[in-house]
Amino acid sequence: MSNGCGAPEQGVEVQVGANEVVLTGKVRSEGGPVGGAFVRLLDASGEFTAEVVSSAEGDFRFYAAPGTWTIRALHRSGNGQASVNAEGPGVHPVEVAVA
Repeated sequence: MSNGCGAPEQGVEVQVGANEVVLTGKVRSEGGPVGGAFVRLLDASGEFTAEVVSSAEGDFRFYAAPGTWTIRALHRSGNGQASVNAEGPGVHPVEVAVA
């Protein structure tokens, strides 16, 4: 099933290749999941790289290169951001709280 764009389906189990870096996590507000948030991936210099919309359960996922990334969530209930240092391949979990 296609979601109509190039973004992977959010909130499903991810298979990670040997050299892939995957940044995955949840957007939360007061401990609960936030669906429909615009989740942006910014590189180490703060440049916009990609954007997805969080699933109804607040899930998001980006495939990225190794490095330090900022994930920023924008939602009508508030905004938030978190940093993640993904120096090597694998799944790198991150949570973003919006307020």
